[in-house]
Amino acid sequence: MDSRRSLMSATASLCLLLSIFTTFVVVSNGELQRFIEPAKSDGSVSFIVIGDWGRRGSFNQSIVAYRMGKIGEKIDLDFVVSTGDNFYDNGLFSEHDPNFEQSFSNIYTAPSLQKQWYSVLGNHDYRGDSEAQLSSVLREIDSRWICLRSFVVDAELVEMFFVDTTPFVKEYYTEADGHTYDWRAVPSRNSYVKSLLRDLEVSLKSSKARWKIVVGHHAMRSIGHHGDTKELNEELLPILKENGVDLYMNGHDHCLQHMSDEDSPIQFLTSGAGSKAWRGDINPVTINPKSLKFYYDGQGFMSARFTHSDAEIVFYDVFGEVLHKWVTSKQLHSSV
Repeated sequence: MDSRRSLMSATASLCLLLSIFTTFVVVSNGELQRFIEPAKSDGSVSFIVIGDWGRRGSFNQSIVAYRMGKIGEKIDLDFVVSTGDNFYDNGLFSEHDPNFEQSFSNIYTAPSLQKQWYSVLGNHDYRGDSEAQLSSVLREIDSRWICLRSFVVDAELVEMFFVDTTPFVKEYYTEADGHTYDWRAVPSRNSYVKSLLRDLEVSLKSSKARWKIVVGHHAMRSIGHHGDTKELNEELLPILKENGVDLYMNGHDHCLQHMSDEDSPIQFLTSGAGSKAWRGDINPVTINPKSLKFYYDGQGFMSARFTHSDAEIVFYDVFGEVLHKWVTSKQLHSSV
């Protein structure tokens, strides 16, 4: 009987590993690590973006998750993007932290959400064992979970560049406000950021994707509590502008938000309302009214759908009601 149980256990583990490796293909090309997400037969790509969520179902996290499942079914979801602050208050304490299942596996149970989740780390994740979220042990617990510091998701017509933005923010090193950050992988802030920007620029320049999207935790443009992130605007934004990036998606501010850039086509999209929101907490900064397209200080999430010619971004509240929709098109050029 024991040998039979051992065989069954080994078989189950093998099946899990096979499911992980057949769901995506990892290509090592000397740049950022790359994951392949095949587009649908019609060439379209659809995904949901959620941020700042992991609270064991509290602060309406479970309700938001339920609505995500409904919208995911409606848009024929391909995968989910998490913009960081995945587990509160201080990330995971180890790869065996029960908070992983309590805030992720046991919450996002809808059939449509049983796809890959591509996640970056947020500042709260760095306050715990940041290495734990990157561990393959978590993928053995829940094969949906993919979290790296920086990487690329290649969905054919859409290419997404995930950037580890927490090490950019200088105040986390000098004014930690009583928090402890796990800087084991960041022995030098300047060298880490320089290397990351170099790898990102190489990946962006080599991209042939119709749509280029960069995902990070911190906002570049925001009227929310935290406001703009100075370091990103100074060091990251110029690279995005030089390389034809269409969208920058982030969390950090616990709101839903859409802003445009004043001197480039880049759109800034905040989806950080996966659980606890900050009602009425607006950063009193001077914003060009023409740049602010939408702001909502409640809970919710965002969906995105791309075809070769069009992109559609939709923001939803906790009840699944549409709050804001933005559509843009790119002219199709026929080959001669």
